[in-house]
Amino acid sequence: MAYFAPYIDDAGLHVPTYADIRDDLIDDFKKIYGDDLYLGNDSQDYQMISAFALKTYDTIQLLQIVYNNQSVKTAVGTGLSSRVKLNGLHRKTASCSTCVLTLKGVPGTTIASGIVEDTQGKRWNLPENVNFDREIVEITAQCQDIGAVEAPVGTITKISNPQYGWISVTNKVPAVKGRPIETDEELRRRQAISTALPSRNMTNSTIAGIASVAGVTRYKVYENDTNKTDENGIPGHTIAAVVEGGLDGAIAEQIYLRKGPGCGTHGTTTIIYTNSDGLKNEIRFFRPSYKKISVKVTVKKYATYTTEVEGDIRRNIASYIERLGIGGNVTSMGILTAIAAAVDDALHPPFALQSVQLGKDGGVLGVADIEIPYNAIAKSESVTVEVI
Repeated sequence: MAYFAPYIDDAGLHVPTYADIRDDLIDDFKKIYGDDLYLGNDSQDYQMISAFALKTYDTIQLLQIVYNNQSVKTAVGTGLSSRVKLNGLHRKTASCSTCVLTLKGVPGTTIASGIVEDTQGKRWNLPENVNFDREIVEITAQCQDIGAVEAPVGTITKISNPQYGWISVTNKVPAVKGRPIETDEELRRRQAISTALPSRNMTNSTIAGIASVAGVTRYKVYENDTNKTDENGIPGHTIAAVVEGGLDGAIAEQIYLRKGPGCGTHGTTTIIYTNSDGLKNEIRFFRPSYKKISVKVTVKKYATYTTEVEGDIRRNIASYIERLGIGGNVTSMGILTAIAAAVDDALHPPFALQSVQLGKDGGVLGVADIEIPYNAIAKSESVTVEVI
């Protein structure tokens, strides 16, 4: 391709390649010094031309980066971070794991800056003040360490700074793991939600606000705009947000700011949010419960069946279940699709599928799809592959 000066049209910015620049400089040199000028790869003149071409190309590349950073679709790194600030967004930093804890204490007790510890020695910070308005309260704690710190059920049980009236602590649900810094692609998706949804209605604006909270991984907002309680038990003219990850206070703030006046909130987690006028507002939302899913697959193996194929079946099924969103049902079709992904050659499959059975929370296995409540998440408990 011949050299051309950079230009912009409807398709965007067009720039020449390094080879185009180098070859054009060679032509210019020959016009000046004659066609008999020796410009072999080992000549000093060729090396000088190559150096000029490379420096010019580097400058043009920088021009292209600056141009691309004008659009959220093509901006990268700090350029993208700067663009989304125009929409009031900031790239999510690396976050800490969070976990809903069940505390037992003497009613009327207040815990100040409580710290608890798990069986791995990791410390978790409670909210600044926890008030026991009853004997058992639930709060969300944050791990002191950044990243994906795991805490299975029943592993956060030690009180690091005992205080009068505080009896015990445990976690009835696993921790929601922290995450690394938000990627460019994740930030683009969140920017699209933030700019597209608020213009539609208050519910979508609330979704955008919850999505912006650091540490939030999965979320869903239900609206009941009727005068009657709906099939999920949500009262009329009320929204119910189900949120995994993030701190209670930050979530409650976004719900309050975006839900709209006169709209009630529904859930089992209650936070008192104080607005800019000093008025206290009770904001409710759900933390998701987790439904343990067991899957048993029976296959008849053929000559090409290996332990690697069996491993792929297990991983694919577990991945399918873990990708389901809040209230997402576990379906036989989804399981079958996950199993089929373990077959590289459909004309010569390594096995024949005999049966698929599903179970929930240790119950009897069956062939029916498993319905997940609107405020719960399916979690892969076990995947068994029986080979005959």
